[in-house]
Amino acid sequence: MKKNIILAILSILLLQNSVLANVIKFVQVTDSHFIAKDKYRTEVLKETVKSINKEKDISFVVFTGDNIDSPKEAYLPDFVKIINKLDVPYYLVIGNHDVFKNNGLSKAHYLEIVRDNNCFYKYRKTNYVFKQDGFVFIVLDGAKEVIPGSIGYYKEDTLNWLEKQLKKHKNEPVIILQHFPIVAAKERPTHTVYQKEKYLDIIDKYDNVVSIVAGHLHVNSEVMRNGVYHITSPTLLSTPPVYKIITVTTTKGFSPMIYTELKEVDMEKIQE
Repeated sequence: MKKNIILAILSILLLQNSVLANVIKFVQVTDSHFIAKDKYRTEVLKETVKSINKEKDISFVVFTGDNIDSPKEAYLPDFVKIINKLDVPYYLVIGNHDVFKNNGLSKAHYLEIVRDNNCFYKYRKTNYVFKQDGFVFIVLDGAKEVIPGSIGYYKEDTLNWLEKQLKKHKNEPVIILQHFPIVAAKERPTHTVYQKEKYLDIIDKYDNVVSIVAGHLHVNSEVMRNGVYHITSPTLLSTPPVYKIITVTTTKGFSPMIYTELKEVDMEKIQE
């Protein structure tokens, strides 16, 4: 009798935990460095979209910067038209290769081109928030449009905005999506972030940040720091091309569980 009561209590507790759990599965594609009319890069992106569309239970796709190889207006429409074939929503992060104001491709114009080619893309700023499956996602822009370069720069007003969002959503799990990583297994002085300590100081004040997902370094790096899982993923143009599936589960009273999987794009189809 006691055994049955204990089993019943355990079942109730497990059921309660499952109800309180938030689970999300999404795809990160980074550093695709797309060039319009480049046969190989066009096919890589097309096959990547086809591959992602075959995956089950994907909530969305995020492209974490350097989506095009250089800030040329002619590259962006073709990039957008290809990723419009995705079966799930997508979100864009700006990278250092994406914009250069003096070249005619400012951040505002970049987003205008995206909206012109995708009527469902509503974002007019490069810093924005969206919610999905019980999670808050913050897209954070660290790119410079006047003097682009490989050093990331999260401006003071950007960091103030970030802290405001973290405070606003303090009772919800937050995942930050950006191009420039602030923590990686191996630092590269030429690809770091200017005064990243200011960013880290803000993150350290809040316990609702589950993970920060970035690209830029073209390598696979996953580091836990102060309870935040820093994910940096390889370029899509790796050999073979890869993207990353990220699954996050948060359950009240337990540490978040994060599972990542690198998926290879079928090169044979690209070479046919």
